[in-house]
Amino acid sequence: MNMPLPPAEELALIDRELAQLDSRRQYLLARRDWLLRLLHAAVPLAAPPAPTAGPAKDASAPSAQNVLLTLGAVLLAVAALAFTLVSWGSLGIAGRSVVLGAVTAAALAAPVPLLRRGLRSTAESVAAVGLLLTALDAYALHRVGMPGTDPRAYAAGAAAVLAAVWAGYGFALRELRIPRPAAVLAAQFPLPLAALAAQAGPLELAWALLATAALDAALAVRLRWAALPAVALGTAAVLTGVSESWAAVSAAEAWPPSALLLAGAALGVAAAWREPRAWVAALVGGVLAVVAVGGLSRPELEPSWSVLVHLLVALPLLAAVRVHALPAHVRRGLGWAGAVVGALTALSGWVAVAPALLGRVGVLDEVWAATSPAADPYGSGVAVVLGLLLTAGSAWWLSRVLSRPEPAAVAVVLGWAGLFAAPLLLGFPVAAAFAAQLAVTAAAGLLALRSPERGTGITAGACALAGAANVSLGALDGRLATFAVWGLLGALCAAAAAYGPAARWARAGAAACAVGYATGLLVAAAALTDLAVVWWALWVLAVPAVVAALGPRLGGVRLPAEIAAGAAGALAVALSAGRPGTLALVLALLGVVCAGAAVRPDRRVLGWAAGALFVAATWVRLADSGVSAPEAYTLPVTLPALAVGLLRRRKDPAVSSWTAYGAGLSATLLPSLLAAWGDPDWVRPLLLGVAALAVTLAGAQRRLQAPLLLGGAVLAVVALHELAPYVVQVAGALPRWVPPALAGLLLLAVGATYEKRLRDARRLRDAIGRLR
Repeated sequence: MNMPLPPAEELALIDRELAQLDSRRQYLLARRDWLLRLLHAAVPLAAPPAPTAGPAKDASAPSAQNVLLTLGAVLLAVAALAFTLVSWGSLGIAGRSVVLGAVTAAALAAPVPLLRRGLRSTAESVAAVGLLLTALDAYALHRVGMPGTDPRAYAAGAAAVLAAVWAGYGFALRELRIPRPAAVLAAQFPLPLAALAAQAGPLELAWALLATAALDAALAVRLRWAALPAVALGTAAVLTGVSESWAAVSAAEAWPPSALLLAGAALGVAAAWREPRAWVAALVGGVLAVVAVGGLSRPELEPSWSVLVHLLVALPLLAAVRVHALPAHVRRGLGWAGAVVGALTALSGWVAVAPALLGRVGVLDEVWAATSPAADPYGSGVAVVLGLLLTAGSAWWLSRVLSRPEPAAVAVVLGWAGLFAAPLLLGFPVAAAFAAQLAVTAAAGLLALRSPERGTGITAGACALAGAANVSLGALDGRLATFAVWGLLGALCAAAAAYGPAARWARAGAAACAVGYATGLLVAAAALTDLAVVWWALWVLAVPAVVAALGPRLGGVRLPAEIAAGAAGALAVALSAGRPGTLALVLALLGVVCAGAAVRPDRRVLGWAAGALFVAATWVRLADSGVSAPEAYTLPVTLPALAVGLLRRRKDPAVSSWTAYGAGLSATLLPSLLAAWGDPDWVRPLLLGVAALAVTLAGAQRRLQAPLLLGGAVLAVVALHELAPYVVQVAGALPRWVPPALAGLLLLAVGATYEKRLRDARRLRDAIGRLR
């Protein structure tokens, strides 16, 4: 960065420029405030303020004026309310009428001259007081003139009169903002209060709320904020209708709430028709229409069949997306309404399907016990299956119409769920159920292989994988079923992996599954013998051996097959873990497999795995033989390995020190470290520490990374092991507050020198990285 000035002078220059910018900003804010008052006020204005660098005021003049006027109106309202409630009884009937009438008339008339003089805020405050006085007039009239009238009926009539009066007052003085919202607010009460006065039931009250919401919706065409009470009252009305519909015990009792819901649906669609941005109203209207029509069948049918009826009613709503005579926003809302009903139908279907599929987990309690009877027919299984399939078909049709892949993926999931669970829900025999589910799984796999859309293919592949896992789990109930189902699925996966036109991800997943089924079949075959579990590992080792032998002939699925074979090798190690001798044998055989695969140039990295497995096998064998001095067995390996590494580096100096010396040093240092960690004597740790120090110094001198890091790490662990008892003794002798204090000082020191420590760590990393 170019710096033409010294830093101190440039900093002073920047500070001066920032101060000038602040001064300019204050001037522009003051000018803006003056211009706003020029546009909204009709009084003579003073000249605009001059530029100043002083601090800005906390509140502008109009905002302070509004606060004062609001406080004044509130105080007047409180005074009027106190007069009406407290001092009313000290006046006669004539005095009461004169006082309230005069004050109300004055408050309502005062805004006229105030508006002429341009005092709009003052006029708003006085008008608000006048509106409050009219409400107090209505209260006073009831207390004096009509004390025997039903309060709810009187309140309904008074609210209607006040709404009309306030609306007329607002249209007469259009400059005022308060009267018309106040009129709309008062208009919310007449019909509901009248229904309560007539001791109406929930449905009658809901009709009153819905009618009021309809009036609000009509007003919302001119006054947009009137949509808020329309939504609130309409929601209350339709929720009451839904509650009454669900509580009906017969179709005759379901008719009245259904009529209410249909009226609410019509109101929602009409509102969306008038206002394009209110397409959600069409969505709600469509759902209400489905609930209204489907609710007639609910008392007479089982729940699953009632859900199916709701879905059938909702299907025309999905078809509305193709009815171009409807406005686009109405089609959008109705289409989403059908989608919502379809989603709820699918959810109810999954609730019925999940227990049938998850019930197979119980097979794991006793494998090959042949205890699973034929599935009991689910009472409404046909309705559940039909609901899932109809929803899937609708989603597939919608994806074709909208040219969107998401509905197609949903259709695949729902179609697979319906077809896969159908044999269990309909009570098929065990063999027939397995056959049908295998066919569905194969179809899903074929769709995954041949689908031109990636999202649909991945979804179908996931369904095929879930189906294969479920039917494989169920097949564990019998020996014949296990071999037949797992063998067939393994063959299908192998065929899918060999299908060239399929996507690479699909072939890779199929190859991994094929290796997995081969492993499972070998475990099942071993279980048929009388061999102990630890010897099953030898059967499993055939899988990585075959995959390693095939190698390049596996083509594009070689890597996923090798990864799955590696998992099979890990399973073999786990199976043999119960007997050290067998474990050592399995590790050694796995090392042979890796070494054989490492012969190929593109799998040289497996040579490291082979070395690690051979070393691990050696350690396990030594531990099983009770060897207490592993150096006698590791040094004969380490010394030749280091000699070979030295010769290779002399021939090729570019070879990494890890390649040349890493395996040889690890073969002795790591077993010796493990032995020293549990050795109570001091001789072994001392000798190991001296050897590690020598290796570390040699690595530092020769600038070799492997000896430096391995020797340093072993030396640090040995030192920690030897010093740990003394550290514990010292820590126990110190007061309790000393360790936290030391930790706090350490953190403060590190924080104070954080940047320097970070630079040091980076330099250390770069230095180690430059080592060979």
